[in-house]
This record gives sequence, structure tokens and C-alpha cells, in this order.
Amino acid sequence: MRVVTYNVHKCRGLDGRIRARRIAEVLEEISPDIIALQEVIDYQAEMLSDALDMPYALGETRRRLGHAYGTVVLSKFPIRTSKSFDLSVRGRERRGCLRTDLALEGRLLHVFNVHLGTALIERRVQGRKLMTPEMLNAHEIASPRIVLGDFNEWTRGLATRLLRSHLESAGVRSRRRRSGTFPGILPLFPLDHIYYDPALHLEQLTLHRSRRALMASDHLPLIGDFRWSKKENGSK
Repeated sequence: MRVVTYNVHKCRGLDGRIRARRIAEVLEEISPDIIALQEVIDYQAEMLSDALDMPYALGETRRRLGHAYGTVVLSKFPIRTSKSFDLSVRGRERRGCLRTDLALEGRLLHVFNVHLGTALIERRVQGRKLMTPEMLNAHEIASPRIVLGDFNEWTRGLATRLLRSHLESAGVRSRRRRSGTFPGILPLFPLDHIYYDPALHLEQLTLHRSRRALMASDHLPLIGDFRWSKKENGSK
């Protein structure tokens, strides 16, 4: 199972061009099974879905020029349900989390696509919200979780500490690599991360750094290759 998180920056590349087709081509290079995108406009999500032949769910964070804008999950597996959560902090840009429940191999997988804020205090509030019984610890969740996205956190802030205390971490730093995911052409900061329950085993974590990916957005795609673990029972 190949999972990718990618902040596509409204499909605006470092050359200033807005090209959803180019983002689709980057994703085709990766061949993922599950895609978590941030900073997507609704018509771009529809175009990507058509180009990749993958159904999608959109979590609207706010309106942009009359269109829904926020986070998107595309999946080769059936999307059973989806739900958006508001992570906004007063006085800051609106942020959110999209939960999608996917059916695969006779099992259920909960995917949380997250986009946190750029301010330290803002992320502290958002980190606490994530861990509430309404979100990551909802009573109906009994299957494995993957929490991924743009956390805007390259240091061990509260959001990072909380997630690492409850989940396994697939952050680039945890693999003893300093490679970042932002900015795309000269990635210095590891802003994008993947967390997961021990019911899943991470086989490989990679950054996709093709020539097209270096230009397509201001972030690079972060890829996790997973398989089901022997620890699947008692995933939470």
C-alpha cells in the first residue's frame, strides 16, 4: 500500500504557472494507492480525480473565489465515509483536517489528512484538538489510522510530541535524514509528516524528487510504503 502526502500549493508551480495536469503527472510518476493533498481547489480535485481515475473526498476549509478550497484524499480503494474537522484558530488562516474511511482487503483504514498553521501557538491549539475524542480518538475508531499532511512543524513542537506519543512516526528525521519537503527546489524544512498505528508496518519512506516534482509545487511529495503488521490487533 503506497501512501503519499503532497501540498500542491493550489497547483501553482515555482514557475508561477497553475497546472493541475502537471500535479497529476507527478502523482503518476509515484503510482500511489492513497493520496492526501493540501491546498486544493474543488475543480482541481475533480480534474486530478479524472486524470488518475481515482475517486476523491474533499474537506472544505474555506471558500476561494466562489469555490471550495481545502484538503483532498484520492484513493484506489472505496471511500466509505468522509468528514471534515475545523482546526481554525481565531485571527489565523482557516485550517482543517479531513477524515476518510477506506475499505481495503476486507479491512477499514482511517486516513486523516491534516494541514496545520504556521504559528507555534496556533499549532499547539491544533495539536490538542487533533487528540480529542471527536477526532483521532473518536469512540467509533477501532481500525488502523494514518495521520499525514502538512504540519508546518520542523521542530519538536507540541503537535509533533502529541502525535508521536500516540502513533508511530514516519517523519523524515525519524529515518536519520535531514532532507526537507519545503521549499520544493531547495528543500530544507521537513514540514510534511506521516504518522500511523502499529497495525501498519512502514517498509520504506521516500521523497519524490523528479525534475517535474521540483517545479510543480513549493513542497515535495512524501511517500510511505506500508503493509499490514502482525501487531494489527489492538491498533489504537
